[in-house]
Amino acid sequence: MSLVANSRRDVKSQNFFAPLRLCLILFLCLSSLGFKKHDFHTSITRMDYNAKEKSFEVSIRVFTDDLEKVLSKENGGQKFVVVNNDKNDTFVEKYIRKHFALITTAKQKKPYSYIGKEQEADATWVYVEIPCAEALTGFSLQNSIMLDFFDDQVNLVNFNYQGQKKSYIFKNEDKVLPLGL
Repeated sequence: MSLVANSRRDVKSQNFFAPLRLCLILFLCLSSLGFKKHDFHTSITRMDYNAKEKSFEVSIRVFTDDLEKVLSKENGGQKFVVVNNDKNDTFVEKYIRKHFALITTAKQKKPYSYIGKEQEADATWVYVEIPCAEALTGFSLQNSIMLDFFDDQVNLVNFNYQGQKKSYIFKNEDKVLPLGL
């Protein structure tokens, strides 16, 4: 009798776990397709002042798929694939210059050098250097990267200047912020 009862329990437990196994297999199959969609849109920028060189060393991190989409939109639907050593630097530089700037008290964008970009996993790092020998009193910072493209885009800037550390958050309603130094 106990052999029959055990056999019935095993069949019932197999029937109970069958849908769970099916869900697990389906989940694993779908996740292995390599979907790169992410639920948030953000960039992270680090600005470090190099007192010896009298310039800001800037690193901007964006999601690569978002950068590809925005470059496509900005360039008439042309398809972009951003990887290391590609020929997209002129397009990336043009986009960054349009959407990222240190702004003087005279409301002028400080000129800067585009150093390049580096693709890493699902992100792309963009590097620029902004010469700046003068005091930053009254200066502002513009970071409108992808704000026109994604409603939920948030751009975080970590700013290090002569021992002062500040963080700025840019959203659609705040594309330019005073440095407050």
